[in-house]
Amino acid sequence: MESDRETLDILERGREAYRRRAWADAYASLSHADRTSPLGRDDLERLATAAYLTGRDLDYRTVLERVHHADVAADLPVRAARSAFWIGFTSLFTGDVALATGWLSRARRLLESRDCVEQGYLLLPEFERYLAEGNVEAAHRVASDAVEIGTRFFDADLIAAARHLQGRALVLEREINAGLALLDEAMLAVIAGELSPIMTGLIYCSVIEVCQRVYAMSRAREWTSALSRWCEQQPELVAFTATCLVRRAEILRLQGEWPDAMMEVRRAYERCEQANRKPPAAALYQQGEIHRLRGEFEPADEMYRAASARGFEPQPGLALLRLAQGRTDAAAAAIRRVLSAATETFQRTRLLPAYIEIMLAVGDVQEARSACRELEELASAIDTDAVRAMAAHGQGAVALAAGDAREAVAPLRRAFELWDKVEAPHEAARARTLLGLACTSLGDAEAGSLELAAARAVFEQLGAAPDLARLEGAERSKPAKRHPELTPRELQVLRLIAAGKTNKAIASQLSVSERTIDRHVSNILTKLGVPSRAAATAYAYDHQLF
Repeated sequence: MESDRETLDILERGREAYRRRAWADAYASLSHADRTSPLGRDDLERLATAAYLTGRDLDYRTVLERVHHADVAADLPVRAARSAFWIGFTSLFTGDVALATGWLSRARRLLESRDCVEQGYLLLPEFERYLAEGNVEAAHRVASDAVEIGTRFFDADLIAAARHLQGRALVLEREINAGLALLDEAMLAVIAGELSPIMTGLIYCSVIEVCQRVYAMSRAREWTSALSRWCEQQPELVAFTATCLVRRAEILRLQGEWPDAMMEVRRAYERCEQANRKPPAAALYQQGEIHRLRGEFEPADEMYRAASARGFEPQPGLALLRLAQGRTDAAAAAIRRVLSAATETFQRTRLLPAYIEIMLAVGDVQEARSACRELEELASAIDTDAVRAMAAHGQGAVALAAGDAREAVAPLRRAFELWDKVEAPHEAARARTLLGLACTSLGDAEAGSLELAAARAVFEQLGAAPDLARLEGAERSKPAKRHPELTPRELQVLRLIAAGKTNKAIASQLSVSERTIDRHVSNILTKLGVPSRAAATAYAYDHQLF
């Protein structure tokens, strides 16, 4: 048997580890001490928190139940209601709905009509219930009530949680900027370390998820970096880390850092294995996306299927994979099915760019145009750079497919600029590919070549094999240009023009008058049907006349 002194030493080590946020050490020491001599209430709460943060959900629930029953036995109904709330609230996240409902009902019964901060906490699951029912107005109302209660009782956790819920509700009501401002305000308390560890992680993950849904990429990047720093400061943290890593992977993928994105996905797998948990389905989907973009179609297919088996909708990635494989009918059927079932604004925003691309691939320009109009309306409502880029890209792609290259140029240029602004090189290069084709179609071969060369360089750097193949196919399928018969002398002059020589220098080199060269240049421009020496130079390079 351990002596009382040894037990106290172990208990103190557990408390010290808790203060240092060494959660695995805290759990080991506190549980060891508890087996020797049952812990008091405060230490049980520390043990429960350490269990949650190290991924021991069942232990967390079991320990909190002990806290709850001790408070009931001590006739402390308000404190008992708080532990009942946390058991119920966290059970919602693990999908144990019946268990959650039972514990939350018990918490309400314990509080009855008492005026206390716990009444505000019980509004948090009410918010989620109203959202699930589609009643955003009621959800916003209960979040506002929770803010008022938290403010009245000076409870930082409740204030931050409820204010971020207000922001979520406003975003869903398409008041995007106002909603994001409230999320930013809630995050001030998070990054300042003013909140409990569990509430900190919950708000981090929720805020980042909202930012990514509305494509507020700079915010998503900023808050994900902050979450990463918070996780890295706690090497023994398991809860929240897998989600954090998947969010980081998604951002890195958009930024074109595909190897780093894949590494973050694999780290998420490792963290889940440490806690004996299944990896998040979103991690499987992100891995599928990276494989697809690289042209690794077989592993991409496996990852999309694995995500689907876990209940995650593998679209639009799987439909885009089928398109890249040349299975256009399958791609069209899949994207039509999923878009027709999508009713929520941000779901449709996510699906519409792929829908436009696939409809154009199957030759349904009218359907693509209709989807493009919807995306433009959503871009106006959501008002973030990335969604505006999606809409501009779609507008340009539809115009180009309809044979109106002139109409396509401005939106494609805008799409490129916006994608470049949000640091999305792959999407920017895709816009430049279409822009290059539009310029070439308009007779500006030089501008077209420059755009296509820039796109090619990005695709090569990223390892975007399917995009490179599409670019090469588009170049091969360009309408054949007229190859007028130039005289040997005209061909010689054209080569010297392409070398950057002036008419005077050409005349001197060929030992003829400058007037003769002027006449040759005029004939060359007329025969080629180009407006300038620069365009003639582009023609010479394009047709390798050297």
